[in-house]
Amino acid sequence: MNRIAPAGRLLAVAAVAGLALTACGGGGGDTAAQKSEPASSAPASAAKGDGTLTIGDVLPQTGSLAFLGPPEFAGIDQAIKEINEAGGVLGKPVNKIHTDSGDTTTNIASQSVDKLIAQKADAIIGAASSSVSESIIDKVTGAGLVQFSPANTSDKFTTINDHGLYFRTAPPDRLQGRVLGDLIAADGNDTIGILAMQDSYGSGLADQVTKTAEAAGAQIVERVDYDPKAADFSADVAKIKAKNPKAIVLIGFEESAKVVQELVKQSLTADKYKWYMVDGNMSNTNYLKMPKGTLKGVKGTIPGAAAPTEFQKKLLAIDPKLTNYTYAAESYDAANLIALAAQEAKTDDPAQIAKHLVTVSKGGEKCADFKSCDELLKAGKDVDYDGISGPIEFNDAGDPAIATIGVYEYGADNKYDATKALEYRKGNIEG
Repeated sequence: MNRIAPAGRLLAVAAVAGLALTACGGGGGDTAAQKSEPASSAPASAAKGDGTLTIGDVLPQTGSLAFLGPPEFAGIDQAIKEINEAGGVLGKPVNKIHTDSGDTTTNIASQSVDKLIAQKADAIIGAASSSVSESIIDKVTGAGLVQFSPANTSDKFTTINDHGLYFRTAPPDRLQGRVLGDLIAADGNDTIGILAMQDSYGSGLADQVTKTAEAAGAQIVERVDYDPKAADFSADVAKIKAKNPKAIVLIGFEESAKVVQELVKQSLTADKYKWYMVDGNMSNTNYLKMPKGTLKGVKGTIPGAAAPTEFQKKLLAIDPKLTNYTYAAESYDAANLIALAAQEAKTDDPAQIAKHLVTVSKGGEKCADFKSCDELLKAGKDVDYDGISGPIEFNDAGDPAIATIGVYEYGADNKYDATKALEYRKGNIEG
């Protein structure tokens, strides 16, 4: 992958032929062949298609990623609104059921899945957290339902044994990690400290940042994988301070606010050191109570292109309280793709939806919303849905074959402008 272009340059494209997918975070011994097992061998669905497409979701209303819930719910709501206005799926309105995922400190997600299975959901959008999705994937795909995450980035899902029923519109961490590692090195940082939450998300991203930054000539002088549930992070931050790195990488969720407070307390402030964040902690609500300028100049990466202005207006009509749009486009696209797959398959049987998710995402006539794609399907055409989040083309692992990563910067108000990226990086998701 080429190094990142100077700030302001948009759409730097890495054209890489071929696709080699490996799991950096490990997959419990599963192989890529297991991951891409045909959907026809999946467990029998309890619903088997009852003629009404029911899309449930397991997304954060509470917990450490609760700030991601509103844009994800809004994206799904907007998609289903448009789908039903266009006549629905299989001649009927799509049924939607919102549920909470909580986080890994609770059993909320598992209870939500039980509820959705009982209510005959055909597909479940979620979870946002990779670790939460890991905790429910056996239950979801074991029941024969499609699981489709708009935000999971852990590399483990590339090789996990899901009976061919798991898909995502967010790219694996190895792409975000490469972009972030390149960015840090390109900014002139030859010594780096990493504070990463200890789970598949945090460790996987930290591994990839380390690999990329070291390949660019930088040195990771200290890496601390911390317990995100810890009451105090002073010892963790002290380890970073002892090595005095030029750059400090923060990989976490909501608890990053406490880590930031400790960095400031130990004089590792953003005006003296270069801080970098990731999608899990790039929040416009988490740091507002801090003194002005605490995060000024801090850069961070978020998978996906910025939500277009017209799309933002539609989402604000759904939820006027939205403060960011992270993964809204990916959620919108997930709902549209599920609906188009069911429409093309002429059934809401989850196994058939899984098969057709691949075919509606590539190889046909381009279309960008449910209505235009549906009109092509009714005319007997093959469709290639390219959505708000960018070109979507699933590979055999259910991952998007190419993806976009945006780089954003915080201002003096401790917020970043979700509509303005310093730059974007597009690339193939090779291992």
